[in-house]
Amino acid sequence: MSGVTGVTGNPAGDTVGRLYGVGLGPGDPELLTLAAVKAIAAADVVAYHSARHGRSIARSIAAPHLREDHVEERLMYPLTVETTDHPGGYRGALNDFYEEAAARLAAHLDAGRTVAVLAEGDPLFYGSYQHMHKRLAHRYDTTVIPGVTSVSAAAARLGEPLCEAEEVLTIVPGTLPEDELTARLAGTDSAVVMKLGRTFPTVRRALERAGRLEDARYVERAFMAGERTGRLADVDPETVPYFSVAVLPSRVDEEPPVRERGEVVVVGTGPAGAPWLTPESRGALLNADDLVGYTTYLDRVPVLRPGQRRHGSDNKVESERAEFALDLARRGHRVAVVSGGDPGVFAMATAVLEVASEPAYADVPVRVLPGVTAANAAAAAAGAPLGHDYATISLSDRLKPWDVIADRLRAAAGADLVIALYNPGSKSRTHQVAAARDLLLELRSPDTPVVVARDVGGPGQSVRVLTLKTLDPSEVDMRTLLLIGSSQTRAVERADGRTITWTPRRYG
Repeated sequence: MSGVTGVTGNPAGDTVGRLYGVGLGPGDPELLTLAAVKAIAAADVVAYHSARHGRSIARSIAAPHLREDHVEERLMYPLTVETTDHPGGYRGALNDFYEEAAARLAAHLDAGRTVAVLAEGDPLFYGSYQHMHKRLAHRYDTTVIPGVTSVSAAAARLGEPLCEAEEVLTIVPGTLPEDELTARLAGTDSAVVMKLGRTFPTVRRALERAGRLEDARYVERAFMAGERTGRLADVDPETVPYFSVAVLPSRVDEEPPVRERGEVVVVGTGPAGAPWLTPESRGALLNADDLVGYTTYLDRVPVLRPGQRRHGSDNKVESERAEFALDLARRGHRVAVVSGGDPGVFAMATAVLEVASEPAYADVPVRVLPGVTAANAAAAAAGAPLGHDYATISLSDRLKPWDVIADRLRAAAGADLVIALYNPGSKSRTHQVAAARDLLLELRSPDTPVVVARDVGGPGQSVRVLTLKTLDPSEVDMRTLLLIGSSQTRAVERADGRTITWTPRRYG
C-alpha cells in the first residue's frame, strides 16, 4: 500500500519493515515538513543517493535530524553523465545500480527495519527515490512524504506568480532535443525547464526561437548556499550548474512592450480549432498582442492570455482585415491574423501578403505559419484518398468566372487526378456542385468514389463515401469538402461497417 498517512514506527510483531520516501524540499532544512521530520525520527535506516564523490545534498538537508543510532545507507551512483562500457550502455548501468540499491533496502525491510529514503525536493518529482519506489512499494507498506519542489522554490525566490487563472504551466527537462523544447515553450503560458547545467545553451536557444527569451528568468540553488537569480539572457553558460532552472512566469497583467515596429503572423488553425493547432501556431497566438480574423475562426481560438485584444470581422472583408492588421503592426503591435485550415490555401495569407506588398507596409515583418488543410483532414477521416497525385480547386465563382473553374475541372479529370473541391456551395451559390458533378460524369466512371466530408474535427463531423452518380448536391454546403477519386481510387467496406478509401501509390 502507498499513500500519505500518519508516521509511526514498526508495530510489535511485524515481520517486515516500513518504507518511507521522504521529500526534503529544495535545500533549506527549515523547509522540511513536520511529516518529513517524523518519518526520519521513526526510521531505523536512513538511505540517500550520492555521486561518486560521496557527498549527498539530501543528507546535508536532513543532517539536523539524524541520530547516532541511525543506520546510514549511502546509495552511490556508479556514473552520472560519463560514458560506460556496460553492455547495456548508460541505461543498463543505472538499471543495475537501482536493482542493487533496492536489494540492499529490501534486506533491511525484510529484517523488520523501517527505512527512510531521503529525496531533495519531492520524492516523485524527477527524483532518485522513484526508482526505489517502483521496485519496492508493491512489496512493502510504503508512505511517500511530499516535499516542496524546486519549481515552487524557484517561483518563491523570484517573487513572481508562476501561473494564474486559466494559464497552463509546462514543466520540461532541458535534456529534450532543441526542436522539442522550442515547441513546448512556444505553446505554453508559463514554464519551468529543469536540469540545466550542460543543457543551458540548448535551452537558451530554444527560448529565443520560441520568442520567450526576454520573459525568461534564471534560478540557481534556490534556498541553498550560492543562490542566484536574474534574467536568463544575462547568464554566462559556463557558470550554470545542474541545480538550476529556467522559469517563464505568469503573464497575467503583463503590459505589452512598447515597440517601434510590430509584426504580422498569419496563423493556420486547422479545420476545427485548438486540437488541430501546431505548437508553433499556438505559440504565435499566445505571444500576440492582437488577434485579427473572421469572427467564426476567432471563436475557435482558445482563451490564450488575459489582455489580448480580439478584432473579429465578416468573411467578405479580407483586404480590409489585412490592412487593419498591418496598421496595428506599424504601431508596434504583435498581430496574429487567424485563418482556418492552412492560411495559404484559399485563405488569409494571400490577402495579407498582397496588402503587405504596398509601399506603405514594406517594412512591416510578415510571417505565414502553416496549418492542417481541410483536404488533409477530410482525407485522413476517410482513409487515404490523396495517396497519389491530386488537384485542389475552389468551386466559388465570386473571384473567378465559372468558365475557368470548368476548364480546370476538365483538365484535372483528363489527367486522372484525385480532385479536392473547396467552397462547393453556399446559400447564394447553389448550382456549382451539380454542374461540377455533371461535368465530371462525362469524364469519370459513375462509380468513382466520392468523399463527402462535413465539419471535420467539429461537433457535427460527418464523413461519407458514396459514388459520383449518387452525389446529391442538396446535401452539400460551405462546411463541406468533396474529394473526387481518380480511376485508381478504391472504396472498401470494413468489418465495422465503415467504408474507407485510398488511392494506391502505384499507378496502372
